[in-house]
Amino acid sequence: MKNVTDSFVSLGYWPSAGSFGFNTDILATNPINLSVVIGVLIFFGKGVLSDLLDNRKRRILNTIRNSEELRGGAIEQLEKARARLRKVETEADQFRVNGYSEIEREKWNLINSTYKTLEQLENYKNETIRFEQQRAINQVRQRVFQQALQGALGTLKSCLTNELHLRTISANIGMLGAMKEITDY
Repeated sequence: MKNVTDSFVSLGYWPSAGSFGFNTDILATNPINLSVVIGVLIFFGKGVLSDLLDNRKRRILNTIRNSEELRGGAIEQLEKARARLRKVETEADQFRVNGYSEIEREKWNLINSTYKTLEQLENYKNETIRFEQQRAINQVRQRVFQQALQGALGTLKSCLTNELHLRTISANIGMLGAMKEITDY
């Protein structure tokens, strides 16, 4: 420790014709060299270091400001996206409800349409049955009439003589003439 103190004390003494040489005492020269280098750095590097630190500080503040703006924009976009999501969910619920009611309405329309079609088919069936019954009745009447007519003709042929035949024809002609006179009026 005495060597370090001696080296500082000897700073005040500078020989005028001294020799130049290397001081190999590390403990004595290191603090001096470091203090000189630090002093020079502080003196000359103060402005540069201050500028570098100011630039760095400005960049950091700008980055923070930009980050805050981006964060604000991201929050705004997130809120817009949430609002759109709520709107879409509401619309989806409405479509779902409307879809269910539409399906229910279509189901009832189909059921009603089917009932109407069944009623029409039932009416067509009943009309067809009535028509076929009427046709069958008319066919039976026609056959009965034909059989009765054939029976009557057979009876007439067996009982009818020429004279009776001529009188029947004359009477029928007379009736036709009277009918003609009635229709002419």
